[in-house]
Amino acid sequence: MQTVAIIPARGGSKGLERKNIHPVAGKPLLGWSVLQALDSHHVDRVFVTTDDPAIAEVAREYGAEVIDRPQEISGDKASSESALLHALETIAGRHGAEPETVVFLQATSPLRKPGDIDRAIELFRRDGADSLISVTRADDLTIWEQREGGWNSFNFDYRNRGMRQDRPSQYIENGSIYLFTPSVLREFGNRIGQKLSVYPMEFWQTWEIDTIEEVDLVEFYLKKKGLDRMFVRS
Repeated sequence: MQTVAIIPARGGSKGLERKNIHPVAGKPLLGWSVLQALDSHHVDRVFVTTDDPAIAEVAREYGAEVIDRPQEISGDKASSESALLHALETIAGRHGAEPETVVFLQATSPLRKPGDIDRAIELFRRDGADSLISVTRADDLTIWEQREGGWNSFNFDYRNRGMRQDRPSQYIENGSIYLFTPSVLREFGNRIGQKLSVYPMEFWQTWEIDTIEEVDLVEFYLKKKGLDRMFVRS
């Protein structure tokens, strides 16, 4: 068992009720990430970690194995890392060994194209990385922060406003795909280690679902890009 995908999906959601199983373009939201993980040629097993029986039922229906997440790491303040650590312990207990590589997918980010996960895994292996994040190019994104004495940008020199095309390329973490070795998670308590790779994705793939308005937006892209016809339950 070299590579596993882990998809955390807890029952509580403050922004959009029952978010992880909310219908999105004809499927429960969680179903998209499960199907995308199963579509990968490099992922050996797909796990959903959840505290919710209805989510567990959807996960099994779409082909994932379920890990029952304890209540103490299922609240709205529980970190993804705590769920991932528990999942790794459970996987090792069930199968006698832990995986070499973890693909961590957020159910709220379903705008992945066929091949995205495999290309990210191949890049991770080629670079000899211990962690990988998916990113989106955001050269136009100027970030301002309010500090004592006023507002300042920390990624743009507003006193020397040059042409957009002349600015250095900048990227934002888009939350769609993470890879890491179990040792990174244990050593740093974090999904990001010391030798990081980045997997670029298109800007439209950055959208995630936390509100009902974002459901409409994500559905638009799933259909416009034909993803609703590419990921179909067998």
